[in-house]
Amino acid sequence: MQQTGYVKSLYIVPDNGEKTVQEQPYIDVDDEGIISDKHHGKGVERSILITSLHSYALLEAENIHVPYGSLGENLLIDYNPYHLPAGTRLHVADTILEITQNCTLCKHLAVFDKRIPKLLRHDRGIFAKVVKAGRITAGDTVYLP
Repeated sequence: MQQTGYVKSLYIVPDNGEKTVQEQPYIDVDDEGIISDKHHGKGVERSILITSLHSYALLEAENIHVPYGSLGENLLIDYNPYHLPAGTRLHVADTILEITQNCTLCKHLAVFDKRIPKLLRHDRGIFAKVVKAGRITAGDTVYLP
C-alpha cells in the first residue's frame, strides 16, 4: 500500500438534536456510517464526507478564513483525493472507505462568504461509504492500496 497522507481532524454533528459541528479525537464507523453522527444510517453511499486541506488552502488564497469543519467534512486529510474515481478505496487505520461520488456543493456555505460555492464547486470533498468498520483517530495514516 502507498501512504498518501494523514487525518488532520475529525468532525461529527451529534444525533442528539444539536446542529453544531463538533471536533472529535476519534470516530467509530460501521457499515451505516459514523456512529453517533446525525447522518448515521441515512444513506450509506454518502455516509462520510472527506475533505482535503487543499479546499481550505483555496479559500485562504482568496482571503476567506473559515475554521476547519466548516465545509461539513467528517474527515479532514492532508491529501487531495478529489481526482480519484468512484470505487477507489482508502485505508485509514483499520478501516476501509470506498469513494462513492464527488460532494455536491451546498449553497449554505455562502453564509461564510458568498464566493465559496463558486470557488469550491469541484473542490469541497468526496463522499465515501464504509467497507470495513473500525475506529479512525486524528493523526492516522491514509493509504491507497
